[in-house]
Amino acid sequence: MTPSALLSRPGAVAVETGGTAGHYGDPLREQRQLAEGAGLVDRSDRDVLAIPGPDRLTWLHSLLSQHVEHLADRTGTEALLLSPQGHVEHHLAITELDGTVWADVEPGTGPALHTFLDRMRFMLRVEPALVTADWALLSLVGPRGDEVLAAAGLPVPAAPSAVEPLAGGGWARRMPPIGDGAPVVDLLVPRSAVDGVADALLGAGAGLAGIDAFEALRVEARRPRFGVDSDHRTIPNELEWLRTAVHLQKGCYRGQETVARVHNLGRPPRRFVLLHLDGVSEDLPEPGTPVLLGAREVGRVGSVVRHHELGVIALALVKQSVAADAELTVGGSRAAIDPDDGPAALDDAQVAARERVRAVRSATIQR
Repeated sequence: MTPSALLSRPGAVAVETGGTAGHYGDPLREQRQLAEGAGLVDRSDRDVLAIPGPDRLTWLHSLLSQHVEHLADRTGTEALLLSPQGHVEHHLAITELDGTVWADVEPGTGPALHTFLDRMRFMLRVEPALVTADWALLSLVGPRGDEVLAAAGLPVPAAPSAVEPLAGGGWARRMPPIGDGAPVVDLLVPRSAVDGVADALLGAGAGLAGIDAFEALRVEARRPRFGVDSDHRTIPNELEWLRTAVHLQKGCYRGQETVARVHNLGRPPRRFVLLHLDGVSEDLPEPGTPVLLGAREVGRVGSVVRHHELGVIALALVKQSVAADAELTVGGSRAAIDPDDGPAALDDAQVAARERVRAVRSATIQR
């Protein structure tokens, strides 16, 4: 992975993979900046594919979970590539602009996705290419983001999922908010232009923020990441992707039968929840750490972060049978399911869950 140009900025501390900055010296302050102002986050480790060709939309429509056959120019959406059994193999953020579909995906997953798409071309007029070496994704996050874009002379995508072309190539795309409603605009820019775009945004009032701050607000908003919050058994019905990346009236794609069957039954095997951890340990649990009810494993955690207001929180997939007020442990820490993620029918249990969350937070504060 080629290190980002923004790793040379003052205070930058690289993530373990070395490609981008985890933070620039103060992760909690950077979180507050994203929540209350405007922060520029370097996400240039995401893989990027470009798919031109007259058959691109009908071809992708036949492969993906989303209805993209008539995706309008200058718009974006999310989509999944599923296994024949309905398990999630890739999560894509898709942009249609001027005759090309752009797909950005989780770091390290682009080559495998490109290999699959290349095999599926047959005689169709499509030319999928892995272009990560040439293009970088940046995210401008926060309630002052639109103001900063305008002051920097960059286009402001107005509507949800709207896309605007950038003068030097690439685009600006409106994304769903993270945190407690912090707006997000993704910017795809040539790698050679990263420093210049960053300088323009910082000069217009944004501050640099690391990926740790972005992740904390993403977890707060319960937005899953493929390969972190999902595992080899994950089906779309277990995550919010059923709402954002699947078109339930669309048929004839890999894994569609599983999605439709579970949706009609209305009860996937696991549910996606936000956990509050007591934060006793300095080391955060790794993705995949079991969620325990007593000695029994009832789920797995994905993303685990330190949030500037909520303390240690995590996203987890747990069995449907786990009660809202269950006394859970994760990696030796006490954990409580957020009351908003309990089964709707268990009103009394949700009240107890709120008390449990308060107890966990109190233990964190006292610590």
